[in-house]
Amino acid sequence: MGRWYEIASFPSMFQPKNRINTRATYKLNKDSTVQVCNETWSCGKRAYIEGTAFKADPKSDEAKFKIRFYEPPFLPIFPIVGDYWVLYLDDDYQYALIGQLSRKYLWILCRSNTLDEEIYDELVEMAKKDGYDVTKLKKTTQTDPSPESENGPVDTKGIWWIKSILGK
Repeated sequence: MGRWYEIASFPSMFQPKNRINTRATYKLNKDSTVQVCNETWSCGKRAYIEGTAFKADPKSDEAKFKIRFYEPPFLPIFPIVGDYWVLYLDDDYQYALIGQLSRKYLWILCRSNTLDEEIYDELVEMAKKDGYDVTKLKKTTQTDPSPESENGPVDTKGIWWIKSILGK
């Protein structure tokens, strides 16, 4: 649980192309689901979407989840459900490799907004061995310091979402 910074990912049509400081915050709910808040900054404004994660198979010990978001963020009426598989998590709970069965999406996450290059390369190699096309992996720009406040300009109209669907 807690905050994780996106170090790299496969580009997604659901994210702005010019995004920076992308991160996710996870909070355990009383019903064992997980509240998810994905945030990014685009054109100086904070864009975010909230969702809920739940075990793909409640009887399994595997770290395979489903995440449900409602689209578009400015009028959340269409549920979008995606796979979220924890492929690797280090023993100290500091960095992770996240993917899914289709191998269309991949994320490298870290507790801090930077990751040692040697560890990054190890995670990329793991993904490659798992069948991911790591040539699609794009590093995410993280500023130092990263924005820690949700206060400030927010894209309340979902302009980032519309632009991302249009490929901008």
